[in-house]
Amino acid sequence: MTQAPILTLTLNPALDMATEVADIIPGHKLRCSEPQLDPGGGGLNVSRAIKALGGDSLALVAIGGLTGDRLAGLIRGEGVTFLSILGPGETRQSLTVNEASTGKQFRFMLPGPTWGEAERARVFTLLGATARPGGISVISGSQPPGVPVDFPAQLAASMPESRVVLDTSGSALTEAVRHPIPGLEVLRMDGEEGEALAGRPLPTLADTAEFAQSLVHAGVARMVIIARGAEGNVLADAQHRVFAKAARVKVKSTVGAGDSFVAAFVLALSRGQSNDEALALGSAAASAAVMSDATQLCRPEDVMRLLPECAVTKV
Repeated sequence: MTQAPILTLTLNPALDMATEVADIIPGHKLRCSEPQLDPGGGGLNVSRAIKALGGDSLALVAIGGLTGDRLAGLIRGEGVTFLSILGPGETRQSLTVNEASTGKQFRFMLPGPTWGEAERARVFTLLGATARPGGISVISGSQPPGVPVDFPAQLAASMPESRVVLDTSGSALTEAVRHPIPGLEVLRMDGEEGEALAGRPLPTLADTAEFAQSLVHAGVARMVIIARGAEGNVLADAQHRVFAKAARVKVKSTVGAGDSFVAAFVLALSRGQSNDEALALGSAAASAAVMSDATQLCRPEDVMRLLPECAVTKV
């Protein structure tokens, strides 16, 4: 199946470790199970899920130090096509610990090394050389320490002919809403972030859809997607407001659900499918991801099995 080029950008990747203990008790030595290691970080997870779903992408990944070398080995092992950007210092690690007695999950995210002007300049050069006209470029995950709050806008400006998808959080998300990025194709956020930006609760689908469409009309992006957790996902463009229901599944871990959504959504768009079809596939991928352990992403067989449940309706 033909598809437009997809580029993903991960500036603050992590070597993800996942383990389990019987009980988390302060002051005790906690005996952990054998850790599972995965390459992590928003854009990188998107590329991994695209690969699992039978698509292709090029992942640009900032890598540094011995942890970075180990991360690169894991990426190669998964068969994901990637280019490494020389990042500062040592690539960060993250730790997910499941408590067997309660089923609770604890996630420890280290900050990563601080970026300077030289590292930023390298990224702009590489993006200018690799982003393809008409292709889709995904800026996803946390921004590294040391970059300005409008860094996603600077990144997008270095890819003027690419359709840019932004999935970020915190001050970078707030900045992208207050000072819209010219030509941004898609902005995605979760429900809590949407409520924080709206300054009010968004209890109903209609509330969420109305707020998403208000952002489109304000020029924030051509499409705005707001995830409503286990309920599903809302998408608004200038003319339409639609909702794709999430499939009903048993939740093991919510890690990677958002990245799986973005991967499936972007892959569908790159293959020329409609926004509705892309939203349904994204919702099925997010539902499939929560069925898997720890840092694992969606499995293609689960996605296709759940897809019929993820019906798209107008809001």
